[in-house]
Amino acid sequence: MASSAEVVNEEETTESPAALKREERLRKFRELHFKRNEARKLNHQEVVEEDKRLKLPSNWEAKKARLEYELIVDQKKKECAERGEDYNRVKLLEISAEDAERWERKKKKKNPDPGFSGYAEAQLRQYQRLTKQIKPDMDNYEKQREECGEDFHPTSNSLIHGTHVPSKDSVDRMVDDVEKQIEKRSKYSRRRAYNDDADIDYINERNAKFNKKAERFYGKYTAEIKQNLERGTAV
Repeated sequence: MASSAEVVNEEETTESPAALKREERLRKFRELHFKRNEARKLNHQEVVEEDKRLKLPSNWEAKKARLEYELIVDQKKKECAERGEDYNRVKLLEISAEDAERWERKKKKKNPDPGFSGYAEAQLRQYQRLTKQIKPDMDNYEKQREECGEDFHPTSNSLIHGTHVPSKDSVDRMVDDVEKQIEKRSKYSRRRAYNDDADIDYINERNAKFNKKAERFYGKYTAEIKQNLERGTAV
């Protein structure tokens, strides 16, 4: 009996490492199978989501963000109304100094010229454009401040009206600026000058525009033919 028991124990000891390896391989196979199914499921979900995104409008993300922002603003307005506070003041308190400076820089970068809406607005834009070009002369400023003394900042009792005489450099600078404005204004004339000496080769305004366009594109090719026709030597 002892010999047979020893044989059984020897067989178990020889078979146990093989069984353990087989069990380990099966376990790894099950893990890989589970991971494959999980990846397939995630890929299918991603494909479905991508198909939904492709079917949405091109600006859907911007619209979604805008709607979410509006919902948050409405909620904050309701909370401020319940507390009896002004929403605009609360909103300004939440804005940091860096954000405020960044928004101001953005406003300055934008072109504030909306086109001609009136002579008053055009004059204001012209004034703002000219004042931006002014370079202050600090030396002259300090000199006038010393000369005027307390009257440099006049009050109702100050008598300095008409006593200031501009320097020659200031007058020359003003004249140059006015001449530049006149020259610039002359270049932007919409109505072209009419030349009385020009040949009349049109029957109406529309025909004149067509002739000018044809001359601009084909004038160099037909110049000789036109000269022969005018001289009467055309073949």
